[in-house]
Amino acid sequence: MNELAIGLNEILKGTAAFELLSDYGKRMFFPVNGIVAQSGEAAQLAKRYNATVGMAVSNRTPIEHSAVKAMLPGLTPAETVSYAPSPGVLALRNKWKEEIYRKNPGLNGVELSLPLVVPGLTGGISQIGDFFLEKGKKIVIPNMYWENYDLIFTEKNEADVVLFEFFSENGGLNVDGLLKCMEESAVDGKVYVILNFPNNPTGYSPSCEEVAKVKAGFKALAQKGLKILAIVDDAYFGLFYEEETYKQSIFAELASLDENILAVKVDGPTKEHFVWGFRVGFVTFGGAGLSDKQYDAIAKKVAGGLRGVFSNSSMPAQNILLKALNSEGYEAERASYDALLKERYHKVKEVIAKRTTGKALTPQPFNSGYFMNFVVDGSAEELRKKLLQDYGIGTICLQEKYLRVAFSSVDVENIEDLYNCIFEAADKLFD
Repeated sequence: MNELAIGLNEILKGTAAFELLSDYGKRMFFPVNGIVAQSGEAAQLAKRYNATVGMAVSNRTPIEHSAVKAMLPGLTPAETVSYAPSPGVLALRNKWKEEIYRKNPGLNGVELSLPLVVPGLTGGISQIGDFFLEKGKKIVIPNMYWENYDLIFTEKNEADVVLFEFFSENGGLNVDGLLKCMEESAVDGKVYVILNFPNNPTGYSPSCEEVAKVKAGFKALAQKGLKILAIVDDAYFGLFYEEETYKQSIFAELASLDENILAVKVDGPTKEHFVWGFRVGFVTFGGAGLSDKQYDAIAKKVAGGLRGVFSNSSMPAQNILLKALNSEGYEAERASYDALLKERYHKVKEVIAKRTTGKALTPQPFNSGYFMNFVVDGSAEELRKKLLQDYGIGTICLQEKYLRVAFSSVDVENIEDLYNCIFEAADKLFD
């Protein structure tokens, strides 16, 4: 094992963070004397000539094609075509950390790591999977989940996925099932779980009461001695449409709950700020009792993983996002798009509530995000194909019995027609 990895492990020893690491996670480090580190040092001290980075430079400025410059007039060449640091643009990392605290007042006074920039939320979840999961470990996931978890956790990490029923019999979050599954899935005193709210594919977020039960349950398991990695997939964070819904990230409840819990927030602007193709995400750690030095050790490991897989994330996307977040009127405009989605959500609720057709379709609970699901009394795949072929309507079939509808992608004036077509198609197939 590399001496730098050994040094980082020594810093982390005695913490849940270290105990939860995979073998890969324990071996990983960021090369302090590598090309990137030496180039960073030269950027500060090489006042005469800097012959380190593999970029073409003219008058100390990266060469930028005029066609590229014409497309990005608000950015300098250093903000567009130069390499970004492996952990991300520092000013953006600091800004995103400020945003996390602003949007999650429950984190007031809680020490967190500085977010690392990753190439989209998928890249962030994948990195966390590499650093903590491996063959022989289990990860607890709701039975309603984003299909990419299969590729990441099962196929790539070779971990065993253990499913629990997402909804309870009364239609809310199945907290008891989650906690029971976690306790039964522990291996060598360690348990791994991923929580995703608003949930993809159901569009459900828990109530304040449900989150309080999750928090108490995690605390009880940790006090029994279980070490818990809680991955919080916040892809759709902020898109909450009902008053009783818990409106912070559940990360805020777990980040300082117990020294046996390491919480990891994976988030980004993709859906929250409506920049789907930017491929910029963030990974932030929170754990009771972790020092700045220990957070730095975790960050150096993950930065090494980023360096070894992606090198760095998109420089222009990071700088466009940073400038947008700091621009006047940006937050008000973003909030207006939230309101647009909320209007579509309420229209869907209205249409479903007054329907007299489509009785083979039972809506699952939904209150947030981009989607809602129907449980299909029949073949969801047949319904999907009929909608596509006979009506020119695209939907998603999941697990052969659910039909996912992304109301986020349909204008409010077309919502009623969309759902009436779905109901009509279901009647033709199943009545």
